[in-house]
Amino acid sequence: MIQTNPSTKYIFVTGGVVSSLGKGVAAASIAMLLENRGLRVTLLKLDPYINVDAGTMNPFQHGEVFVTDDGAETDLDLGHYERFIHATMTRLNNVTTGQVYQSVIQKERRGDYLGATVQVIPHITDEIKERIRTYDGKYDVVFVEVGGTVGDIESLPFLEAARQLRHELGPKRSMSIHLTLVPYIATAGELKTKPTQHSVQKLREIGISPDLLLCRCDRPLDSSIRQKIALFSNVPVDAVFTSQDLSSIYKVPLHLHEQRVDQKICELLDVNTHSPHLQDWNHLVKQMDQATGVVRIAIVGKYVDLVESYKSLNEALIHAGIACQNQVQLHYIDADQLEKQGAQECLGSVDAILVPGGFGARGIEGKIAAAKFARENQIPYFGICLGMQIAVIEFARNVLGLSSANSSEFDPKTLHPVIDLMLEQRKIADRGGTMRLGAFPCDLVPGTKAAFIYQAKQIFERHRHRWEVNNQYLEQLAQKGLIVSGTYQKEKLVEMVELVGHPYFIGCQFHPEFKSSPLRPHPLFVHFVKAAKAYRK
Repeated sequence: MIQTNPSTKYIFVTGGVVSSLGKGVAAASIAMLLENRGLRVTLLKLDPYINVDAGTMNPFQHGEVFVTDDGAETDLDLGHYERFIHATMTRLNNVTTGQVYQSVIQKERRGDYLGATVQVIPHITDEIKERIRTYDGKYDVVFVEVGGTVGDIESLPFLEAARQLRHELGPKRSMSIHLTLVPYIATAGELKTKPTQHSVQKLREIGISPDLLLCRCDRPLDSSIRQKIALFSNVPVDAVFTSQDLSSIYKVPLHLHEQRVDQKICELLDVNTHSPHLQDWNHLVKQMDQATGVVRIAIVGKYVDLVESYKSLNEALIHAGIACQNQVQLHYIDADQLEKQGAQECLGSVDAILVPGGFGARGIEGKIAAAKFARENQIPYFGICLGMQIAVIEFARNVLGLSSANSSEFDPKTLHPVIDLMLEQRKIADRGGTMRLGAFPCDLVPGTKAAFIYQAKQIFERHRHRWEVNNQYLEQLAQKGLIVSGTYQKEKLVEMVELVGHPYFIGCQFHPEFKSSPLRPHPLFVHFVKAAKAYRK
């Protein structure tokens, strides 16, 4: 039996019936409640896909790729974790099937298993358990979210590892939370518990009996429904809770606390804590509900058909809106459509324009048109990663008169590669995990808008890109008003640019959205929303 530190307790979070029920938000919300009770908490995400990480996955299929300080490309749920609790996620917080099998195969090739026949049990499950126990003894409670839906063949090794670990830990050391769906059938006029019954039955067949149920529904569950679920699921009725649809994910922790979910978990894990300190969170929700003004922000991108592709970006704008006591209305503009219909048609009624990161040539001319429209009409513009490069290309073409200016990513033969690959990137063939990834220092230029916004001389922000601004054009750009306001001094790389005389025209090579949270909104987004408010007036 694997020995574990007796001070650390584990909460396994699973989901049933359908995907996208909100396991990540639920786990992060409960973790926030326990953290505010004074416990040290962290969360791990077990992803059943065979990719080693999320870096090469299509945003339309998987949603956003979240980047950690140490340069891991991970599942978007890690963004939820950081937004709800204070712990900083690392590459150890996201475990994939690809990582597990890669590690086991490498060990087999080295001869670590001494000639044994390598099998799912015990070798794969032992590898998973070792990764779950990474933070053993360092935290009071470790949440382990198992991706996918119970019954999926891909997640079975993770669930088996969870079953084994629960057996090894013994009572009071671990528990299982199962999130499931209780749909309302309009034609029948009633909530249906059968999907939940079958989901729990499937989980028990695997060997895991849930200790607590979170029932996802669009309306409250009355006592008779909860009693029926408890009876057929073999879960005490006082451990059946509602995870109701709410107007904001930031109301979920308070909704769960009102039902005493955190108190029940403490009882099941035999943890003695004080009541959670939720004053800041209550104030946050109050601010959100009392927001009076409205600003309309256009997000001009190529993944707008799936808003999960820009999850952290969307949330960072919401955080800034709360701080500015404004509701932020996000208008997703397909860059291809903008190119066809024109900037005035697509952007004429918005208060600010944001061009986010992305890869590939599709939609580039539409994004350039958006930057030009913002620059010429004094509309607040925020370019992130590719969005900053777009601003540089547009300025070089239309202000410097370099009509063929482009990025070598989109036109390798351009006469004016104002955006180009670093020398070391040109030698790379593999696509996974080879970009400039993770947190890098950025020195801010005194007297710039960037320095004023940050109120700092040096910052650390997270990156995910290959191409950089070509330093050969910096002097020409600056002479016409597009200046560098932040640099990575070690490699002499441009990190931030801004347009002199414009109310808000800022580009950054990094992704500030990854470090924004509701209680700690990112200053670049706060000032961007403030600029949008001023423009609207």
